[in-house]
Amino acid sequence: MRDDIQKALEVLKKGGLILYPTDTIWGIGCDATNEEAVKKLYALKRRDDRQSMLILIDRPERLQAYVQEVPAFAWDLIELSDRPLTLIYDGAKNLAPNLIAPDGSIGIRVTNEPFSQTLCHQFRRPIVSTSANISGTPPPARFDQIQDEVKNGVDYIVTYRQDDPSEARPSGIVKLGYDGTVQVIRE
Repeated sequence: MRDDIQKALEVLKKGGLILYPTDTIWGIGCDATNEEAVKKLYALKRRDDRQSMLILIDRPERLQAYVQEVPAFAWDLIELSDRPLTLIYDGAKNLAPNLIAPDGSIGIRVTNEPFSQTLCHQFRRPIVSTSANISGTPPPARFDQIQDEVKNGVDYIVTYRQDDPSEARPSGIVKLGYDGTVQVIRE
């Protein structure tokens, strides 16, 4: 895992794209603060840049660096969730402008998976995490289901967990409003 982390860090620092395991499904990632890297990711996925993508961070304390105001309820959701949970926050900041949704929001997940958590920790910046598929096609549940076009479109493919046969599933998604509203997007 250590070599994979070092190689992925090198690519991220140069504005490249990585294909990597997360706490949910395999993801395509890049530096969430690098506008050019985010453009490359949108192009690879053939995704409209008005459709925001989520970011991963290694610990809850980092939230305040990327969100204007973290609703008090968010801390409870993060602590009590028994599976990966992406929270959508209003007032995104300090991120590539083309990553932030038109309404100013951003989806953030605190990862507990060893590889992605270590990568986020050592990179010291958030990492984009979007499903490893071309928009409009099903997200892969395992590495062997990832399309060749995606594999050929990234700068580095992590080897760690490629042979994991377990079927992964996407995170739950909940949107939190400044006014205390909670909207479940995906269970």
